[in-house]
Amino acid sequence: MMMIKSKQCKRILLALLLGVVGSQSIVHAKVQLPAFIGDNMVLQQKEKVKIWGTSTAQGKELKLTVSWSKKQYQTKVDQNGKWELSMETPRYGGPYQMTIDDGDQLTLDNILIGEVWFCSGQSNMEMPLAGWGKINNFQEEINAANFPNIRLLQIPKSTANSPTGEVKVESGGWNPVTPAHIAEFSATAYFFAREIYEKTGIPIGLIHSSWGGTIIEAWMSKQALAPFSNYTTIIEKIQRPDAQQIYNREIAEWNDMAEKHDQVKIESKGEWYATNVDKSTWSNMAIPGFFDQSLFPGMDGVVYFGKNVNLPAHWLGKPIKLILGAIDDNDITYVNGDKVGETNGYDQIRNYTIPPATNKNTVLHIAVRVFDGAGGGGIYGGKEQPRLEGPDGEVISLTGDWKCKIGYDLGKLPAKPNLLEGPNRPTVLFNAMVQPFVDFKIRGAIWYQGESNADSKDAPYIDLLPALIKDWRQQWQNDKMPFYFVQLANFKEKQATARPSSWAMLREAQRQTLRLPNTGMAVIADIGDSKDIHPKNKQDVGKRLAWIAAHDLYGQKNSYSGPQLDRWVIKGKEAQLSFKPMGKELVLKTSDRKIGGFTIAGSDQKFYPAQVRQEGNKIILSAKEVDRPVAVRYGWADNPDLVLYNDAALPASPFRTDQWDQ
Repeated sequence: MMMIKSKQCKRILLALLLGVVGSQSIVHAKVQLPAFIGDNMVLQQKEKVKIWGTSTAQGKELKLTVSWSKKQYQTKVDQNGKWELSMETPRYGGPYQMTIDDGDQLTLDNILIGEVWFCSGQSNMEMPLAGWGKINNFQEEINAANFPNIRLLQIPKSTANSPTGEVKVESGGWNPVTPAHIAEFSATAYFFAREIYEKTGIPIGLIHSSWGGTIIEAWMSKQALAPFSNYTTIIEKIQRPDAQQIYNREIAEWNDMAEKHDQVKIESKGEWYATNVDKSTWSNMAIPGFFDQSLFPGMDGVVYFGKNVNLPAHWLGKPIKLILGAIDDNDITYVNGDKVGETNGYDQIRNYTIPPATNKNTVLHIAVRVFDGAGGGGIYGGKEQPRLEGPDGEVISLTGDWKCKIGYDLGKLPAKPNLLEGPNRPTVLFNAMVQPFVDFKIRGAIWYQGESNADSKDAPYIDLLPALIKDWRQQWQNDKMPFYFVQLANFKEKQATARPSSWAMLREAQRQTLRLPNTGMAVIADIGDSKDIHPKNKQDVGKRLAWIAAHDLYGQKNSYSGPQLDRWVIKGKEAQLSFKPMGKELVLKTSDRKIGGFTIAGSDQKFYPAQVRQEGNKIILSAKEVDRPVAVRYGWADNPDLVLYNDAALPASPFRTDQWDQ
């Protein structure tokens, strides 16, 4: 037997002892907390804050102590192992400790008392500083992100068919703002918090719970959607145990029906990708571009694209790259009759390899089937311009005219069954990503969503957004809870003539929501990007939201809103509009007749660019085409020309004085 020296023996015995102690501490650690209650968290100041969890010490006393108070809080663990306590928080400060004792102690460190904000919406709220976002000056912003008193909590994407209290968190829970933790966090939420913190010095906690491309109905509870009868059946179906089987049957039936209406498949006998498909009657469309903005306004559904490209002889028989960039929403792509790729998602880059066996002819035939479920549809490229990349690094551009034809228009078919696995179903994001937090005290909510509802044919947004706000206030048991939201940015190509605009209609619904008390709206229709639905300037978005909060909640005497229409009258051939500048003065940047600026209409409901002049806080409008004006619109376009500001450089919201359908 090998002899062990005394010092070595002591080390082994000590290690064994520590192992036993460690294993015993794991066995006896009884308190479990929700994933978002832990080290580094921020608790809402001057509130009665609830803390809850589970313990294996059923029927025994549980004690909670905090370093900001000498008071001890006690409760009993119930027979199901559940417990909860409510405690009072002081004015902002910290860091503090919290100890929970059910026989074994659990201590939470580095807690701050301050303001907690719930940040939610779709992709423009989700958009991170780096990652897929890459906002303006993202690397400089990341390097400068050193705010230990701003804490971040990132909630992963998840759905639930029924409300749940279970939730996961990313990155281990709450984290302070540092370059290591900010890069993949919501840029809008961060800039909102940074602006408030720099103005007030109050610690801020951000709970970020967003999902790109989602509809507002997914973020609303069953109770909130109860007044909208068209959702009742859908929600009941979602919550049925056999929901998946029902959906599988219905979607199969719907797909079969849609296929029978697909004109391109009918004409090609299903072989739409074949090289000999006759495209002589197909339309021409410039790529990159959106078909619902140019050829087929407002259409959702299936559109087929085709293009023939002449290849250099030395490319033949070699693998080459087909880079289409981004496609909205889903595509199936063939080359020379062979399938080379299929991708779902408007934010995914299509980068396909054409194998040598497919690349045999000097004329390359590209066929793409694009399905668009809502919003913009087409081969829009993004930063990746459509192109072919050859074996020697040579590039052939694919921008310019492609042949295209509608397969089917969703608007002319029965409604597609709701996908039971995805996020765009009523209630499922509320259930999974909002419900778990409603017992956790917050100061308020910020919201950036609407793009996915702009072309919706379901319940109008003017009813849904107020319903969501009232619902969340009821869920958090705070009917005065501040709720600040971002109006849609300017997007898509500018139009030369006035025309219906679904984005303008949704902006109007957002503006009308300001009738609810304790709401605020950041107008950003002057800082968007015509070619990018995810504009990179998130700094000003966050600031404009923060200025509302700074004014309403933190006693700052700052401008927080652009000019607001006070009243208007018709005098002869003129419309006279009086504004509250919401600052020191009204600023008219131009008097040019621009579509998307001021337009004016008579009883025929035809709008014309207005001649504009300013008299103090009054704007006078007229148009030679309109003898008797009856309505005025401002900024009424997908991508408007905003010309009315105040001296704080904040724009007036787009608005209309009529109630016409479009």
